[in-house]
Amino acid sequence: MTLEVRKSGAACGAEIACDLSRDLDEATFREIEGVFHDNIVVVFRGQALSSERHIAFSRRFGHLEIHIVNKYLLPGYPEILLISNIRDDKGEHIGLADAGFTWHTDTSYRRQPSRCSLLYAKEVPERDGETLGDTVFADTVAAYEALPQTMKQRLAGRYAIHRYSARRRVEDSPRPKLTQAQLDETPDILHPIVRTHPYTGRKALYVTAGECIGIDGMPEDEALSLIAELDAHCVRPEFLYRHKWRVGDLLMWDNAAAMHLAICDYALPQRRLMHRTTVIGGVPF
Repeated sequence: MTLEVRKSGAACGAEIACDLSRDLDEATFREIEGVFHDNIVVVFRGQALSSERHIAFSRRFGHLEIHIVNKYLLPGYPEILLISNIRDDKGEHIGLADAGFTWHTDTSYRRQPSRCSLLYAKEVPERDGETLGDTVFADTVAAYEALPQTMKQRLAGRYAIHRYSARRRVEDSPRPKLTQAQLDETPDILHPIVRTHPYTGRKALYVTAGECIGIDGMPEDEALSLIAELDAHCVRPEFLYRHKWRVGDLLMWDNAAAMHLAICDYALPQRRLMHRTTVIGGVPF
């Protein structure tokens, strides 16, 4: 079949018309995968997915991660991470309440970071009929391609040092503090600043301020200045796509080709509930 695809008109992003609650043959899945690679961020609107269907579709892209913050895994479905500002009867958050509030790429602190993440909207906050809690994506392929040749040469062969515990957090974050065991599980890791996409071969910037605490073989002050410069370059307006959520959206993004940021412009009683799966990728090169 030929899928109906509507491009966002921004740097990246497209909508695919497809009912994911039904079985997909291999040809259709491969077509979806191709559209995904071409557009970096894709959304399937109006989905009615069971947790089993969400997991099954995600698994077609690879093995799924069990998130390190296991407190917020969906009971009975550890592949699904709850992202929510909703509180239970004891006043405790039922999911990660501050997920994505700073620019980042998912699990860059792993030796094998995420290939892609799939976020399913169960509840979307609203005010006066307008949806809140948008997610913004930065096309880091376009950002790399826009660099001057002298900068590309400067970055060639350089590796950034990624540290999970250094990731920027919002003030008074409700996220539980990392245990020593979790810290031991996530040692510093080196990844190329310019990574090659494993499926398309295109090059992208792979560095984020805060999350990257240095550059291998470079003095700290010079490294941090360069990281900040590249981080600011990636989020220039011409590289961005802003997604406005609807209940039933299944949105997926390519962590080898994009950074993202969740906009927190809502608070209870405006409720947000998302189910996220994360596909493990390969070692960046």
